This record gives sequence, structure tokens and C-alpha cells, in this order.
Amino acid sequence: MNAGDTAWMLTSTALVMIMLPGLALFYGGLVRRKNVLSTIMHSFFGLAIVSVVWVLVGFSLAFGPDANLFGIPGLIGNLDFVGFMGVGLTPSATYAVTIPFVLFAAFQLMFAAITPALITGAFAERKRFASFVLFTIVWSVVVYSPIAHWVWATDGWLFKLGALDFAGGTVVHASSGLSALIVAILIGKRVASAEKTEPHDIPMTVLGAGLLWFGWFGFNAGSAVTAGGLAASAFIVTNTAAAAATLTWVGASYLHHRKVSVVGAACGAVAGLVAITPASGFVTPGGAILIGLVAGGLCNSATLIRERLKIDDALDVFAVHGVGGVFGAVATGVLATSAVQASYKGLIDGNPGQVLIQLAAVGATIAYAVVATFVIIKLVDAVLGIRISARDEELGLDLSTHGEVAYQV
Repeated sequence: MNAGDTAWMLTSTALVMIMLPGLALFYGGLVRRKNVLSTIMHSFFGLAIVSVVWVLVGFSLAFGPDANLFGIPGLIGNLDFVGFMGVGLTPSATYAVTIPFVLFAAFQLMFAAITPALITGAFAERKRFASFVLFTIVWSVVVYSPIAHWVWATDGWLFKLGALDFAGGTVVHASSGLSALIVAILIGKRVASAEKTEPHDIPMTVLGAGLLWFGWFGFNAGSAVTAGGLAASAFIVTNTAAAAATLTWVGASYLHHRKVSVVGAACGAVAGLVAITPASGFVTPGGAILIGLVAGGLCNSATLIRERLKIDDALDVFAVHGVGGVFGAVATGVLATSAVQASYKGLIDGNPGQVLIQLAAVGATIAYAVVATFVIIKLVDAVLGIRISARDEELGLDLSTHGEVAYQV
């Protein structure tokens, strides 16, 4: 047990937790004022849902010893850690070798909680609350935990293949971003009304983006699971990529609209954070600048394509998290260098095969997330109905679902 590592991981866990209210504010400011409470509730209540699911079964399926499902190794964990049985106060021989095993599980809980919360931006302003609850539970167990096992468990098949994902480019962002696209297509567009759909509170969104940026230091630097040089490296590249992507998103927005967009700055920062996530433990600050610069322009372009395709991904989850996560995962295979971790090399360091491994990991994640999410949405719709009525949607979810309003005047 190392006291410094333990203190850092307690701090990192709290930092990742603050990303949930940060996401709530980021999303909440982007919707219409009649739906701000419902949008905030998705992130806040989602944390409560997944916190229980993770303790009961999610952590065991993700990080338990391999279940050898259907005779195939590397797909999902067994039930050894159900209810956190065996998740003790001493270090694990496999994970978190210098901190309490229960702290490692708590840190991973925050990743599990924010991932389905990211998807909620795709169905903002039109999904039934009961359907959101059921979807979150099932998606967390059926989609998130298996992919986490593939990539991060020592007996996961993508881990054994050599896929690099330091803090969640495939596990968190690619899975949620592609799932969000499927949800947006299946749930359909919002009901048209005379009310415009522009953000109702941009300062709220910028505050949320700031909290996300702040919490992301725990997200990425905490994934080192030690308080040392690797955490410091992940910390600086996280900040660098976010800054670079902010510049390019705002620049692209100016070229398109001839205005310097504040919302664009917030979205650009998040895009950079997403893209650097898988690479944060493997690239130098120079690599982070390149990743951020490309991610800002690429994700901005994805929003324009989404608009032309007329897909109502309300808060551009796919453009930011799907596109950013996929790009970051592939870029990791290109820019990973032994200057950060001696055992990991990418294309620029003489290992072109790493790019192929990253592409395989991305492809498997996308294929599974898309198919599983499609099935889950269809089942939830059959059981509960996925959308609120047109009348309730026109009234707004704050009143129709929660019986409360965010603003009295």
C-alpha cells in the first residue's frame, strides 16, 4: 500500500465524480428552458442508478476473472465480485497494486456512471423518464461492462491483443458516441414548434465545460493509478489537447459563421478532452497538440454533416464523443511513443502494427455498441414506450415529467 498513490486516487475519483454535475450543466445550458431540469436529472440520477448497478454486478462483469462465456475467453467477467464481495481494503494482486482494491473499483465506478450519461444528450427533450432509467440499467450491464472487460481487464481479448486505451477512448467515448447516434435515429426528431432550439443558458454550458475540463484531470491522470511521472504526463497532455481543440473549433466556427462562438469554445474543449483520453498515457505534449488541433476541426465538421443529414442528435454526442473518441483511439496507434512508457510504441516509434490493432479495437467496439444499443432501444420501446407524447413534449419535460420549473419568471 502506498499512501501517496491512495491519496491521489481518492482525489481522482472525486474529480471524475464532479464531471457528472459538470455534464449536467453543460447539457442543461444547451437545451430549451422548459427542459433544463429533465436534462440535468439525466446526469444526476444516472450517477445514482449506475452507482448501485456497479456495486451489484457491473464491476464484477467488467473486472472479475474471465467467465469464458460460451467457451470463448476474454468476453466478460464472472460473478466473483457481485455485491463487491472480495473487493477489499487491501491492494489487488492484479489491479491497483498500491491502493485499496475497493478504491480502484470506486474510481472505475465513475467511468461507468458518466458513459451512459453522455448518451442522454442524444435524446434530450423527448424521452420518457422511466425509459431512460431502464435503458441506463440495461446499457450499463450489457454494453459498458463487457467492453470495459475487453479493453481493460487483464484477460480481456482486446487487452491481450495489445489495444491501447489509457482512459476510455473506446470504452467510454466511442461506445457512448455511436450508441447516441443509434438512439437519435430510432427515437426520431423533436416535435417542431414555434420555439427555437438554441441554447437557453450559454453561461451554464461554459460553467459545465469548465467543470468537465477540471474533472478530466482525474479522468486521465488518475488512470495512471499512481502519483508519479505518468500521471503528470497525462495531466499536461490533457490540458494541452483541450486548449488546442478549442482554438481550432472556434477558428472553424468563425470561418463558417464569421462569429467567435462561445458555445464553440466550450464544445471544442470537450472535443479535445475526448480525443486525448485514449492517448493520454502514451503521447508527448507535442502529440497532444496535434491530436487537439485535428480533433477540434474534425468534430466541428461532424456537427455540420449531422445537420445536413437531419439527424436530431440534440446535443451532438456523436460528433463530439463518437468522432472524437474514434479519432483519438486511432491517433494513439500513430503517436504513442516509448518516451512516455517504454513498452508502448506507435507508428512514429517504429510500430505500424499498433494502428491495425487500434482499428480492430475501434471496429469491435462500434459493431457491438451499435447492435446492442439497437436491440436495447427496441426492447425498452416495446416494454415502456420510448417517447413522451407530443403534448407533453410541447409543454416541456420539466413540467410534464417532474412537475417543476427551473425559472419562475
